[in-house]
Amino acid sequence: MGILGLAKLIADVAPSSFKQGEIKQYFGRKIAIDASMSLYQFLIAVRSEGHQLASVDGEPTSHLMGTFYRTIRLVENGIKPVYVFDGKPPDMKSGELEKRAERREDAQKSLEAAEEAGDAAAVDKFNRRLVKVTKKHVDECKELLKLMGIPFIEAPCEAEAQCAAMVKAGLVYATATEDMDSLTFGSPVVVRHLTFSEARKVPVQEYCLQKVLDGLELTQDEFIDLCILLGCDYCDSIRGIGPKRAIELIKQHHNIQTILENIDTKKYIVPEGWMYEKARQLFIEPEIADPKSMELKWSEPDEDGLVKFLCGDRQFSEDRVRNGAKKLNKARSGSTQGRLDSFFKVLPSTNTNNKRKVEEKKPTSNKKGKTNAGGKFRGKPK
Repeated sequence: MGILGLAKLIADVAPSSFKQGEIKQYFGRKIAIDASMSLYQFLIAVRSEGHQLASVDGEPTSHLMGTFYRTIRLVENGIKPVYVFDGKPPDMKSGELEKRAERREDAQKSLEAAEEAGDAAAVDKFNRRLVKVTKKHVDECKELLKLMGIPFIEAPCEAEAQCAAMVKAGLVYATATEDMDSLTFGSPVVVRHLTFSEARKVPVQEYCLQKVLDGLELTQDEFIDLCILLGCDYCDSIRGIGPKRAIELIKQHHNIQTILENIDTKKYIVPEGWMYEKARQLFIEPEIADPKSMELKWSEPDEDGLVKFLCGDRQFSEDRVRNGAKKLNKARSGSTQGRLDSFFKVLPSTNTNNKRKVEEKKPTSNKKGKTNAGGKFRGKPK
């Protein structure tokens, strides 16, 4: 779920905190990708005639198709992706997982009714709602990434928290995900729509956390409490408080404790035994692996290994797989130039009028009557 309504709130209140652009703008960038979110997108979106792609045994292959071709697209655009997989969910997420299970049960009943009624559109809709990323999907994608030469990280807990820690440590440039709680975990830069922007013809959205905080006029601690009020994966929210009221209350009282002391609890229903403090602590100090211990290495793809893994029972075209491997290799060998801003640090100008005056010597004659241009540059070297 992420943070309920946060993207719209930021768009309404702090629109200058994010920008939209094309995938090619991330040339030379290392980006941590929320793997589970990407797999879920691929299982829903990569289809043929409304159905998931499947092996000869009927096992889904949409996640492999999406990971293979869209990763190639990222690499061809000069991006160095690293996929980050979820570990065990925190205990506090059990309530959210139970709600998801209930929604799947409802979707299953609705699917059966739609099939009985012969409503093809409804069948497709409820089939998508029943999509779930399994351990088998994850293991297959890890194997695929190994063969492609793309690094991946297994987070001890939440992938978004691990991605945020990697960005803060300078290991990667940004977190790529659709869940806005990456900002709540403190990722300085978050990009959305990266893995499907070209396929769906939508721009990539880049959020800068500091600009979000400045635009909302909040500290990071206040922002975390705002996200809990909006609705997160770890605890229920206060019934009756929507996004507009939530930010008003945070700006007025600065934290949830003080809000609880000042609101009308008959009008705004506070969940019994509300564990907002534990949710806050999960955002502030999540369980992560130390980014300093990580070594990210992009290596040469194993073309024959990819053919063996994807073709045959999984029914990928051998020609397309070999072509994809060659694209990976070509992009890898051709992306060594990198970005200029990875080599140079831009320093602020100390001259208010932004003009540089260079003193030039006037031409003079030497003893032999030859002219000395004397056009030496006297400024400080960069």
